[in-house]
Amino acid sequence: MTISPIQWYPGHIAKAEKALKEQLKRVDVVLEVRDARIPLSTHHPQLSEWTGGKTKVLVLNRVDMILPQVRSLWTKWFQGQGETPYFTNAQDGTGVTAMGKAAQDAEVQINRRRRDRGMLPRPVRAVVIGFPNVGKSALINRLLKRRVVDSARRAGVTRQLRWIRISDEIELLDAPGIIPWRLDNQAAALKLAICDDIGEASYDNQRVAAVLVDLLKHLDATATGFLPPSPLQSRYDLDPTALTGEDYLQALASGRHKGDVERTARHLLNDFRTGLLGAIPLELPPTLSVPPDTIRT
Repeated sequence: MTISPIQWYPGHIAKAEKALKEQLKRVDVVLEVRDARIPLSTHHPQLSEWTGGKTKVLVLNRVDMILPQVRSLWTKWFQGQGETPYFTNAQDGTGVTAMGKAAQDAEVQINRRRRDRGMLPRPVRAVVIGFPNVGKSALINRLLKRRVVDSARRAGVTRQLRWIRISDEIELLDAPGIIPWRLDNQAAALKLAICDDIGEASYDNQRVAAVLVDLLKHLDATATGFLPPSPLQSRYDLDPTALTGEDYLQALASGRHKGDVERTARHLLNDFRTGLLGAIPLELPPTLSVPPDTIRT
């Protein structure tokens, strides 16, 4: 049986990408927001090409969904790449002040250079860029301390670019989620689906939930200490060790949902996405990361 690849590039994203490239000419600072559970898979491969040498602030949102030791690993790894990650939780505001200060520090540096060249200071223009549903709009609302842009736990809520004045010093561009027009890395695409960082129309819930089971089994066996022990057995009282992802879904459906595998798949995915399985990363720094061939594409 041929399995259809996960691909999702709706019309509003294509239009937004074109408009964003035009607006980037006016932007001084780029706030790139990624999902802390999958910080590699939520990096747009063309971002560096689009933004050139502009000042960049790296934000890893949903820090509440990984353990502190995972955060430490990513901090050291990104610092080794020459970047300082800012960890945030847009839901309760954790880390947002530090992220805002990083943007303000960039404003100070940029206007200092303007003055050195004999130019008048002006409000610095920043843009928030990231994949769908990584929390960009929620972070903007936290920065402004009021609800200014629509935010929801699903992909595709923001559909148009919009400039927002944060203060006399900073103007912020809220952009729709941007995703590559073609997802060549299907292992990464599956992680996007598991984390709800891509439109639901692009994937099959049962296939994605089965992959999640297999991935959790692998992480539980190989990344001890970086996620809660035995998350599936702890939640469902069903040991996945001797079962494939598909078989585990079938067994779980039989015991809980009268054999309804689709309902079971949705339930399992929702439990992961809302943290009911615990604080679980699906990626670790490359030296510790899950080998690509452990995710069946």
